[in-house]
Parts: sequence; C-alpha cells; structure tokens
Amino acid sequence: MGEPYQDPLIEEALHWLVVLKDRNASAADREAFDQWLMLDPSHGDAWRRAQLVWTRLDRIGPAFRRRPQAPRSPGPSRWVATPTMRPPFVSAPMRAGRRRFLYGAGAVAALAMPATLVAMRGRVFATHATRAGERRTIVVEDGSAIELAGATSLSVDFTGDLRRILLQEGEAAFDVVPDPARPFEVHAASGYTRALGTAFDVKMSDGLVTVAATDQSVRVSANDAEPVTVNEGQLVRYGPNRTGTVRDADLDQVEAWRRDRLVFQDAPLGEVIDDLERYRGGRIVLLDSRLRALSVTGSYATSEADAVLDALANSLPVRVIRVSGLLVVVSSRTQGARQRNLPAER
Repeated sequence: MGEPYQDPLIEEALHWLVVLKDRNASAADREAFDQWLMLDPSHGDAWRRAQLVWTRLDRIGPAFRRRPQAPRSPGPSRWVATPTMRPPFVSAPMRAGRRRFLYGAGAVAALAMPATLVAMRGRVFATHATRAGERRTIVVEDGSAIELAGATSLSVDFTGDLRRILLQEGEAAFDVVPDPARPFEVHAASGYTRALGTAFDVKMSDGLVTVAATDQSVRVSANDAEPVTVNEGQLVRYGPNRTGTVRDADLDQVEAWRRDRLVFQDAPLGEVIDDLERYRGGRIVLLDSRLRALSVTGSYATSEADAVLDALANSLPVRVIRVSGLLVVVSSRTQGARQRNLPAER
C-alpha cells in the first residue's frame, strides 16, 4: 500500500477527523482540536479540505459493499502487538500561502477510487487471479501446480526454452515439475526467482518481495545485485533498491495461509495491513506512514480480518474507523494529544 498523503497539514486534519469521529472521543480531544483549529488560519482551510476527502470516501462504500468472505477456519486468534515505533511526529507551523490544493485533490483521487478498480490493479493482463479471501490452485501446462492466496494475480508465459511467471500482486506457492531444458522463473517487482528444486513461496507485501524455499533451493536475482541462493528452510527479501540477507524461515508461518491462517512474528504493521486487505477486501488506509513500523505478533484465521483490526486498535496506539464496508482508516490514537501536550486517551 502506498501512502497517499503528502501534505503534513492535510494529514493532521484527517487525524482530527478520525479522532472526533471515534465514539470514545473525549472532551479533552475536542478542546485540543479547537485549540489546533485556532492556532493558524491555514488549519481551517486544511480542515475543510479534509472534510471533503472524508465525504468523498463515505460515498463510495454503499455501491461496493458486496465482497467475498474468506472461508471460516477453526482455531482461536492469539495476539501480541508491540508499540515500537520512531519518535512521535510533530508538524512545524506552515503558512497558508504554502499550502497547495493539489495535495488535497491528490488525497481525494487516491482514496475515492472505487474498491473494484483498486482490485483491478495489475490484473488487466493477468492469466489467473483470485478475489479477496479466495484461495485456489491451478495446474499450468507443464504440470506444475500454483496455489494462489487471496487477491493475487499472475500471468503465465511459457516458451520453448523458458517457463516464466509474472506475479503482479499477492502471494503464491509454487510446486514445480523439474525440466532442466526449461528453467522455471517467477518475476515479481524488481527481481526474479529461479527454481533449483521443486517448491517455494513468493509474497509481495508493503513494497517488499519475500521468497521462501520450502523444498530444495531457489536462486533470487534482484536490483542488478549478485544472485543469492536460498536453501530449504530459508528466505530472503528484496525491495526496489536493495536485497536483504538470506536467513532462516519458519516454514509453518510461511505456509500458514495455505491452512487459512496468517501468522506474524514481530511483523511490521504495514505488512499486516497488506495481508488483511487481501483477505478482508476493500482498502485499509494508514494516515501516518510511521505506523507501518509498529511490531505485531499474532495468529488468526484469514476469515477474522475485522476482528484483527479491533485487536490492533486495543493493543496498539492506533484508532480504527470504518468509513464504509470496504474502507477502513487507521491513524495514530495519540496524535492529537501529542500536538497539544495532553494526556493520551486510555
């Protein structure tokens, strides 16, 4: 998920909208908002634009309420969330003349896109795709099996000397039929994975690609760096500009989604949100990019995405506001309190 808000003042105003719409908003919250509003004339302008953003968001939900539900899965959820994040964000005062309506318009455009159009991202030319909450296995022409997680799309491009898969979004597990004459590659973002054995998992989440070898080995090439070999029980991550180090993987955790469960161990909130979107459907928007670094540990059924959102709100310093059936906004619960040096709620 990208962060759509670029203007810090618009972000502050949207935080205040979230704070005041929370049924637990206190008198101290409202007093702090009044003080913020009177602090600078530009705050009033930002507040009006934030309300416009919110109004547009609220209108898109009813037309797109129908969404597939993930299959029910037995087993309780277990959650431990750790609020480890960077120093609090406090914006510096800015003059009204420096504000650009373009930021507000950009926020409206980014968030007012109907959920069905968001789901089509990368799917126009996909050979195979799943809906949010759906899990499906396909068998391609060489006999290799590919299991697609929720909200996943990929394209198959086999030639006489290469078997190429383009993973456009989501996560998939590959069980490859060996063929030395035709290498099997999975391309995702800025790199690709070549099968040296038979089974591996590739996941795109929060701007990173994670490759885990579940049987034998794979070779991962990304960002014009030297390829790295990932052996069974190991994984590696790469992003737009760098490739991480190969490390041990918990294969039960990696493959939990194939049992209709998602398991996180000290995972960043941004990655958790991406997974929840794939199984809940719709959009979950983080208003403050610093929230992405919050650490989450938990185990839950893929069908319990809404319950997980509630658990996050109870265990992390975040507010969760459901704007519509398909749109959720997550912001820092203590944003307003920090700005006015007031005690945080609860």
